[in-house]
Amino acid sequence: MAQLNVDLVAADRKVWSGVASSVSAPSIDGQIGILPGHTPLLAVMKAGSVRVVGGDGKLFEARVSGGFLSVDDGLVTVVADKIETA
Repeated sequence: MAQLNVDLVAADRKVWSGVASSVSAPSIDGQIGILPGHTPLLAVMKAGSVRVVGGDGKLFEARVSGGFLSVDDGLVTVVADKIETA
């Protein structure tokens, strides 16, 4: 099964990094869903929740203040000024 490599990064630290089956994030144009094989993408995020379903099926959720998200060749990078985890 194809998977994504995901990095969730705040301005001061790496919050989460690992293998995932899907990522969902709030962009200024609406909610973005990313699955393996997604085309390259660069999006500006608004405040909201980023959800990552890990390779083990566990959900990781964090609240972001905004930032950007990029997808390129199976690597998803989420960069935000502020990230709050539960």
